[in-house]
Amino acid sequence: MSELLAYGRMAEAHWREHRPRMVRELEAAGRLEAALLEAQERTVDEMRTLMLQLRRDGLSPQQAHDQAWELVREKYILLPPEVPEPE
Repeated sequence: MSELLAYGRMAEAHWREHRPRMVRELEAAGRLEAALLEAQERTVDEMRTLMLQLRRDGLSPQQAHDQAWELVREKYILLPPEVPEPE
């Protein structure tokens, strides 16, 4: 994967809103796009693995997708908000 798809665009929107300091640092280092691509790829890879396991456990494709997303989304895409800087 060498272009931002839905997960990468979702990560960018979320990070810009909830992790602006991290985004500024990544942009300053010229690494924002690489970080977004990595988050996207890790999400897709981990979800694919989880979905296969969940399908073997008897879940439907949609149930497996939804549960895998619930388990993975906050690891790479929907990161917790930054702690505000002290004034």
